Amino acid sequence: MSLPTQTRQYVLREIGTYKNLELEKAEVHKPKSHEVLVKVHAVSLQYRDLSMSLGIYKVGHPGVVPCSDMAGEILAVGDEVTNWKKGDRVCANFSTEHLYGDPTPESVASSMGAQAPGVLTEYRCFPAHALVSVPPHLNYEEASTLPCAALTAYNGLMGPKPVKAGDTVLVLGTGGVSIFALQFAVASGATVIATSSSNAKLEIAKKLGASHLINYREKPDWDKEVLKITNGVGVDHVIEVGGQGTLQRSINSVRIGGQVSVIGFISKDANAAEIILPVIMKSIHVRGVYIGSVAQFRDMNRMIEANPEKTRPIVDKVFTFEEAIKAYEYLESQKHVGKIVIHVA
Repeated sequence: MSLPTQTRQYVLREIGTYKNLELEKAEVHKPKSHEVLVKVHAVSLQYRDLSMSLGIYKVGHPGVVPCSDMAGEILAVGDEVTNWKKGDRVCANFSTEHLYGDPTPESVASSMGAQAPGVLTEYRCFPAHALVSVPPHLNYEEASTLPCAALTAYNGLMGPKPVKAGDTVLVLGTGGVSIFALQFAVASGATVIATSSSNAKLEIAKKLGASHLINYREKPDWDKEVLKITNGVGVDHVIEVGGQGTLQRSINSVRIGGQVSVIGFISKDANAAEIILPVIMKSIHVRGVYIGSVAQFRDMNRMIEANPEKTRPIVDKVFTFEEAIKAYEYLESQKHVGKIVIHVA
């Protein structure tokens, strides 16, 4: 069977709105000696994809192929590739050159869907070293949620102070990262406190193993509720996805010596001094998390395979390839729990 020579791919013609996404045809080159040609089966969306298209997250550029997270099937391998074969099911790491350790300027430059070309395409070549195997019990749609949301949550919980059984973890909201953090914390034996503006979403969090639920619309001082739940001590870990608008309350919620993993910026506002001073006074480990490495991806997949039911990805809705703009609209609505996926092949 001959290899494809053309692909259909989306490009973001102009930054400012995801409605500038256009479907075009592009050439597919044969894999170089160190590369692998992959048929993309599914792509999942991140808040980063939405904010980059709107110009809030200023890393993209006009004409970029968007999206960073995919799962697919290998069609061909380069001459020097020995660890992959045709038919293998794979995900590509968010930053194709982040193999281990801390990010570097070079690895950040390889971040797909903004700094580097993304994965909202039917066929694409990847460096062989950037790929990891899909856990065997997951389908392509589920696996496409792993590279950014799952790995970010895993890195946040398993960083300098890894979560352990008996810890208490606070997750903000029920988006992709937060839901994976909930699942990984429960699988690790931790107690989870989950927040949301929706009681219906909190019920889903409860079914996934959250022990305590806080509706922050009903209880805007949700940090005080967290302290009540923990008898005034505070939590061991916070998965902080709100940014400036929630960081102050996250800091209030964490115990002395606890860890706040700063991951997102969905909300806005707050006074910088009010945020920084408690960080110093409480000796909190406030840690920026920029996804993770290939090595961490492999470690995470071992955890997922060891806890297949507790860590199964939550896919809220699947859109067709032609419905990509509708998928972005649904992401912007924030009606989802877990992940939004675009079925490509």
